[in-house]
Amino acid sequence: LKGIGANGEPVSIHQLWNRRHCTKFNGVSYPIQKGAAAVYSAEGQKEVKALVAYYLENAKIIREGLKEAGFKVFGGVNAPYIWIQTPGKSTSWEFFDQLLNEAHIVGTPGSGFGPSGEGYFRLSAFGQRENILEAVSRIKKSFSQLRS
Repeated sequence: LKGIGANGEPVSIHQLWNRRHCTKFNGVSYPIQKGAAAVYSAEGQKEVKALVAYYLENAKIIREGLKEAGFKVFGGVNAPYIWIQTPGKSTSWEFFDQLLNEAHIVGTPGSGFGPSGEGYFRLSAFGQRENILEAVSRIKKSFSQLRS
């Protein structure tokens, strides 16, 4: 497809569009740059620390709740992810199905992280506090036999 250039000569529309596109979209947009810069302000740092503390508290709630339920757990101290050793001899996908069907909770089977992840299951603390508390309550109720 051709168009007519300023000099009256035929020019490729693709070439014109590509030039326009590359010129207009050659970097991060201004609003995104301003948002990124705001993170480094005193107020931004305060907000970041509060958010990190919130998610780490969620992780603590999950970690402690799962320990109370009888699970062997790892992580959730300096990161918002909690790893559960799957109970019994269940695979990570069998545990996924059990957790979904019995407690209506979704997480990530460890096998998705490679062969060494099999036998483990990952939960995330990225959620609202009330949802975290509800999830822990459901897991405790569904897996009460682990405490026996």
